[in-house]
Amino acid sequence: MKERITIIDFVEKYTHEYSDHVFLREKVGDRWTETTFAQTREEAYRIGAGLMALGLEKGDRCALLSQGRNLWVLGELGILYAGGVNVPLSIKLEEASDLLFRIQHSDARFVMVSEQQLPKIRKIIPECPNVEKVIVFDEVADLQEKEVTISAVQALGDKFLAEQKENFVARYKSVGPDDYANISYTSGTTADPKGILLTHRNYTANVEQARSVVNIGPDSTMLIILPLDHCFAHVAGFYTMMSYCSSIATVPVGKTALASLKNIPIAINEVKPHVMLSVPALARSFKKNIETGIKKKGPVVEKLYNFALKNAIAYNKEYWNRGGLQCWRWPLVKLFDKIIFKAVRQGLGGRMKFFVGGGALLDIELQRYYCAIGIPMFQGYGLSEATPIICSNSFDGAIFGSSGRIVSDLEVKICDAEGNIVPDGQRGEIVIKGENVMAGYWKNPVSTSNTIIDGWLHTGDMGYVFSKKHPGFLWVCGRFKSLLIAADGEKYSPEGFEDGLTDGSKYIDNVILHNNQNPYTMALIVPNKESLREYAKSLGLDPLSEEGKKAQLKKIQEEVDSYKKGGRNFGLFPEVWLPRALAVLPEAFTEQNHLVNSTMKVVRGKVEEYFADRIEYAYTDEGKELLNPKNLSALD
Repeated sequence: MKERITIIDFVEKYTHEYSDHVFLREKVGDRWTETTFAQTREEAYRIGAGLMALGLEKGDRCALLSQGRNLWVLGELGILYAGGVNVPLSIKLEEASDLLFRIQHSDARFVMVSEQQLPKIRKIIPECPNVEKVIVFDEVADLQEKEVTISAVQALGDKFLAEQKENFVARYKSVGPDDYANISYTSGTTADPKGILLTHRNYTANVEQARSVVNIGPDSTMLIILPLDHCFAHVAGFYTMMSYCSSIATVPVGKTALASLKNIPIAINEVKPHVMLSVPALARSFKKNIETGIKKKGPVVEKLYNFALKNAIAYNKEYWNRGGLQCWRWPLVKLFDKIIFKAVRQGLGGRMKFFVGGGALLDIELQRYYCAIGIPMFQGYGLSEATPIICSNSFDGAIFGSSGRIVSDLEVKICDAEGNIVPDGQRGEIVIKGENVMAGYWKNPVSTSNTIIDGWLHTGDMGYVFSKKHPGFLWVCGRFKSLLIAADGEKYSPEGFEDGLTDGSKYIDNVILHNNQNPYTMALIVPNKESLREYAKSLGLDPLSEEGKKAQLKKIQEEVDSYKKGGRNFGLFPEVWLPRALAVLPEAFTEQNHLVNSTMKVVRGKVEEYFADRIEYAYTDEGKELLNPKNLSALD
């Protein structure tokens, strides 16, 4: 049986083993600084001891709100060494209520925050009486009540280590594998978000699992452009890289979100990373930039580039079956790689070996493209409740279109709605069991018992396996239940809006939102034709005339728009997730068309399959228009 080590055991092992190698890279001013493994451990000691000097007790929660930087990593390690629990918070949380709920719900006694995010904390701190200290990562001249700089905490830590080091060592050695390391909150927006409890062993087990599918050479550098508050950046990022004697670099923080975004290509050019964590939206942006650059070189280069691309894609096939009867293409692949794609790769630093893709389902054409230019983008799959890695493609084994090989020491089964295992190749819910499965949801035993049953985590995601043809590989094809996924990997549960709209409007009988990494959300709407026709008549219109039907469609749009700015329901749901296109349907969801089950619950997957043509149409220019022919004919 494998040793059940803590994150502290893990960090102690690798920071001693690779002590002189660089672990952290950060740009300060116009210079990239380097922090070794040994220095990382020493700084974690200083912060951890400083937190103990401030009174942090074992098990206390400390919230952390900051852009990606060295102090994010060092701050978390300090919390863990002091026996505390980190509560990582997304910098995207703009509304005071979102931050307020998480800080209050987690019972955080301390908050670590960057200067840029400090105004958010100052706004809500009067409503957080349990917070005793706000630790600011930057030197701020106008410190307010409860605020202290990280340098002051480090100074306290130096004194504590000089006088009471044995107490510090005893504290971190008292931490066990089942103690909590993180409370990672879901992005819940239809109800209060859930705090995912991740233990020390959840993390160290998932690093061991990740290493079974992805290999990274020593002294490699990963540029992390994803938020550090998500456990994907923890495991696939700094803990896995630490285990491989490699380093991580973070993108310099700009004064605004847009400025930080513009810093990404600069950081890529300067860091010249060997690997990056990415999401489909970023991958598409990189691809667009590459193609724009090629186009500028003129029609001859563009034609040659396109020919080279087609040749490499044809040779690679689905990766696992590359070559074969196409082996004659190999000399051309090598030639074009040398004269074209090598130069293309310079735009991504010139040393990039591969991307690890996560956050949303990755388009197979995008996988083929990046493999063709010599920087494969390997799709993986996971979720926070699994700490998060469940499977991933890699050089050692990949199938384009799949989500990759299942990690070691993890049981996976595909089940139907009743919990029965489905036949090979059939879609069902992905259910997993392993040491990476969360301990549960903080202060939420009901959700915990509904999600983890007999040790099995019900992911809510839909997938299938081909155990004979491709043993060990998993295909993920969307939500088994309802979660929407935007193009950038952000997730959203739509039930609250769907229920609110149908319950609050007599003109709409049912609605299903759809977004599966699309540019925007669309809605499938079952109209209440009787109420709509009465409305048209009240305007003096024939309900079946073109003008009458247009008026009915505008009324439906008006009901949806009530949740937007200026509407009576504004603020109940994030506006970014509200539908921009409506597909008004000609028939209802019924047992007869198999779109509801025996308990009259709408079966989302079947609805999306049944109305696949309408969903596709809603993402066309014509379909996005409210008064399109299909919407008009639905009201006949």
